[in-house]
Amino acid sequence: MKVLAAMSGGVDSAVAAARAVDAGHEVVGVHLALSRMPGTLRTGSRGCCTIEDSMDAQRAANLIGIPYYVWDFSERFKLDVVDDFIAEYSAGRTPNPCLRCNEKIKFAALMEKALDLGFDAVATGHYANIVTDAHGNRELHRAADWAKDQSYVLGVLTAEQLAHSMFPLGSTPSKAEVRAEAAARGFSVASKPDSHDICFIPDGDTRGWLAERVGAETGDILDRDGRKLGTHEGAAAFTVGQRKGLSIGYPADDGKPRFVLEVRPKSNEVVVGPREALDLAEIAGSRFSWAGVAPQEIAHSGLEPVACMIQIRAHADPVPAMVSLRGGEIIAVPDEPLSGVAPGQSCVIYRGTRVLGQFTIDRTLSAVPVPAGAESIAGAPSL
Repeated sequence: MKVLAAMSGGVDSAVAAARAVDAGHEVVGVHLALSRMPGTLRTGSRGCCTIEDSMDAQRAANLIGIPYYVWDFSERFKLDVVDDFIAEYSAGRTPNPCLRCNEKIKFAALMEKALDLGFDAVATGHYANIVTDAHGNRELHRAADWAKDQSYVLGVLTAEQLAHSMFPLGSTPSKAEVRAEAAARGFSVASKPDSHDICFIPDGDTRGWLAERVGAETGDILDRDGRKLGTHEGAAAFTVGQRKGLSIGYPADDGKPRFVLEVRPKSNEVVVGPREALDLAEIAGSRFSWAGVAPQEIAHSGLEPVACMIQIRAHADPVPAMVSLRGGEIIAVPDEPLSGVAPGQSCVIYRGTRVLGQFTIDRTLSAVPVPAGAESIAGAPSL
């Protein structure tokens, strides 16, 4: 097959590209330039897709012996990832920019261009597996190394995208083995630290970065009964479940810490309350997709709820839940209340190791009764 290897400049994508060559494929490496001002993206171990990373990717491609190119996807990245991030925070939601980058850039814009150029597949360094069922349908599954599993951020992939995706690292027992292989191949990135945090926020100051783009107008911090407890410098900087940075100045009546329960961007208010008020009995979303063939027992509205596992963060443990499609929404009822879930997060649905699909959390239902007269709780209007 003719394979386009997406090379971020890290150890994983370098080894993935090399393994694709070893498997007998005709491989071309490509690095995505995601900013026209590279200084606005993090450098070194703090991010990805910088000039430094591009050079690391080129050195790896040279050692592998494959052609290497840099493609400018900066405009798409700004529109589909950065602007989306700003819009979501402005609406009081907490987005996942890495998941959105996979959805809109690596497995949409990049794959579309690759297919147009005659490539059969796009290979990446993600830790996940693709399994073909008895009917020839491709399924997305967790990686062999669950500690490094990245199936959560790939939950947005469709059947068509899975048909043209390749994850050479999926069956690798550990990241240590990948690093050892990179060292044996002579890759300079063998000991390069993993990237983390948000690549387009250079100094890691998300609050300051948002304040420059969304604005930071003083507003009220309220308790669940609507009483004013203090002020803040911009609601968009807060997220559900946050404890630090409230600066209320005095303790709650019971002496326990307060947490952000809700962000109200229209009124520029932040609602805080006790830890137990973050517990949710139900989450739902109308923006959903299926990873591969739609699971028939869920994909048809009105069917009885199905026992699944759900995961609401990239590194969270999956939890059992009953999942159903009703009224155009995917609804998940966890066996035990979920804590600190924010609207805008993605909920990925699993059965065993297989990813069934995902939805963006739009609404939640608190497991704790809302005080009389209170409008909402736990990050969104109650269902």
